[in-house]
Amino acid sequence: MFTGLIEATGTILEIVPSRRATGPTRMRFSAPELAPRLRIGDSIAVNGVCLTALELTPTTFAADLGEETLARTTLSRLSAGTAVNLELPTPSGSPLGGHVVQGHVDGVGTLVALEPVDPEDEETTDWRLRFCVPSHLAKYVAAQGSITVDGISLTVVSILGDVVSVQIIPHTYAVTNLKTLRPGSPLNIETDVLAKYAERQIQIAPQPGPAHRPVWTVTEEYLLSNGY
Repeated sequence: MFTGLIEATGTILEIVPSRRATGPTRMRFSAPELAPRLRIGDSIAVNGVCLTALELTPTTFAADLGEETLARTTLSRLSAGTAVNLELPTPSGSPLGGHVVQGHVDGVGTLVALEPVDPEDEETTDWRLRFCVPSHLAKYVAAQGSITVDGISLTVVSILGDVVSVQIIPHTYAVTNLKTLRPGSPLNIETDVLAKYAERQIQIAPQPGPAHRPVWTVTEEYLLSNGY
């Protein structure tokens, strides 16, 4: 599990497609701040995608990307030299600074705009980020709720249709890959897992039958008793 608090940025060094039609694509990353803390088989989030660290050196690691990862995330669209956000898993018992992030990307969004609140002071100003999410994910996004964008835990300011607005503080802008992105850039989107589980439990609710059982509905009492 991750929290969406980016620990460092890295750089894609190379992308090596599999020689087999069904084999994984291998990517190598420069990560001098985090590579020394990795062991082979450890998890690491790259732009919000949970990957397994392989082929370690003191400053780099590699990871294999399967067909599902390539199809569902932005990683297949990136090239060598691209900056990526990195986060190691949160140890049990550590403070949960962001929100629950699984590293399981739901879909790819698109950056609409990233603009400084004060254009005359870009070093200390907040930034307004607007991006589109796939229409089927919009129902999981709520104002003042959590959303993960390229691995960054963010709080939704507003959502209009499929366009989401968030506020970026100067620290987040400085230590993530956001400053390298431009309108049209693809973004990995992971919605709040709690919203998806709540929807799933509604879908499997018992329906009225011969016994005339009432339709099960989500109540505040149910959510509290089940840890939401």
